[in-house]
Amino acid sequence: MSNIVDHLTPNSLSLFNESFAATNEREGSEIARQIISAPLGKEPGPSEVERNKVSFVTHIYELAHGFYEKRLATAIFLRAEREANGTCTFKLIEGEPSETIYGENLYETIFGTKNTH
Repeated sequence: MSNIVDHLTPNSLSLFNESFAATNEREGSEIARQIISAPLGKEPGPSEVERNKVSFVTHIYELAHGFYEKRLATAIFLRAEREANGTCTFKLIEGEPSETIYGENLYETIFGTKNTH
């Protein structure tokens, strides 16, 4: 990761997909926070900082919510849209990161019964 950041130039786009998902939430969140912050703060001037973009797909709530709480004007948070009954629409909508996971919905859809274990 350090090597990637070292090679960024102005107007870079960094894409991350579920990076650090195999680590525990606390450690993965801290490592990812540093990785996300590095490209955004690489250039010295504020106009340069805004040119770099980072897209980070994650299920790490602590990470997403930590950035959300900063209310950064340049940050956009997207999440999977859910209908009131929990049905996934397969659309992305802008919204606050959610602590809720839908594994139970998936289990019920596949096996037709709730997991009682």
